[in-house]
Amino acid sequence: MKIESLLVHGAVDGDDKTGSVNVPIYQTATYKQEELGKNKGYEYSRTGNPTREALEKTIALLEDGIGGLAFSSGMAAITATLSLFKSGDRIVIPSNLYGGTFRVVDNVFKNFNIQYEIVDFSRLKDVKRVLESSKQFAKIKAVFIETPTNPLMDITDIEEVSKLAKEYGALTIVDNTFMSPYLQRPLKFGADIVVHSATKYLGGHSNVVAGLIAVKDQELWDKLHFIQNSTGGVLAPFDSFMLLQGIKTLGVRLDRHIENAEKIVEFLSQNEYVKKIYYPGLKDSKGYEIHKKQASGCGGVLSFVIDEKVDYKKFLSSLKLITLGESLGGVESLICHPATMTHAAIPYKIRQEVGIVDNLVRLSVGIENIDDLLQDLNNAFKESVII
Repeated sequence: MKIESLLVHGAVDGDDKTGSVNVPIYQTATYKQEELGKNKGYEYSRTGNPTREALEKTIALLEDGIGGLAFSSGMAAITATLSLFKSGDRIVIPSNLYGGTFRVVDNVFKNFNIQYEIVDFSRLKDVKRVLESSKQFAKIKAVFIETPTNPLMDITDIEEVSKLAKEYGALTIVDNTFMSPYLQRPLKFGADIVVHSATKYLGGHSNVVAGLIAVKDQELWDKLHFIQNSTGGVLAPFDSFMLLQGIKTLGVRLDRHIENAEKIVEFLSQNEYVKKIYYPGLKDSKGYEIHKKQASGCGGVLSFVIDEKVDYKKFLSSLKLITLGESLGGVESLICHPATMTHAAIPYKIRQEVGIVDNLVRLSVGIENIDDLLQDLNNAFKESVII
């Protein structure tokens, strides 16, 4: 079955008992047990819930995994994944990483003596050099990949990095939020764990906060399910239901997101007030060929650096249709200022080194009429030119 059909029907297609075309919301905390030690597959909703289970099976199906897990946020899913490691372990993270992920690695897990190394994943020699250091220092247990990265759209070769990680006995974890399984399936390229902020494209309507994990082997699923059940950051039944509904339209939404994003990139590339554009679909971008190899589309998120001739703060406040706000992947267009919003947790020096400068903005292109979006951007540029 093709991905478009899998999205609509999921792993659990409706309800056999009633004929409902949607999976019901099992809004229950506990379940009646027939006798001691005998139940109908469920004991307590933190451990398992039929609505959440349908969602977990669906993300596993879409990502070509053997199992999935649903959490109360994307960060809860990442936290559960990082909880696989113990004191003295090291992980490798990219030089350009979502601020929330960096914050939990740097300010939370470092307290438990889980160390990290920052590497430019586009340089495979550097990745290998760091992995090689496992022979001298504390063992590296995982590499954590974002591709494209947030917000500079750096591309990592999932297959090549996964091969290197396996060579040194490390897991490969991929944050697939920007692409979703509609465009990219990292497990097929050798990754061990895929994480999503399902708040974004999978939900698609900015009305639910959720995180998902998909894994490729049973042992990993067992370990992560134990962590999920033990720490309790599970997704509620109603939110699971909402996410299942969002997933049904992922394909048609992303097709429109991409169509609009490509036209906006074309507009920005001809705009005198734009110094640089970051988007995987640009043929002159560093990772273009790699992205083309491992993904079937370029997504709806782009970033651009505004020229000093424009007051970037006024530009952001002058937008009328495009909303200034955090998050991405919703049907509405959202623009943010990474340096003070999504990536404020990253130290200033690191932000400057990697390119998260003060006049950089990130745009999550929605599904509105493209002419309205272009007019809004054009008007904002005109209104914010410094005379």
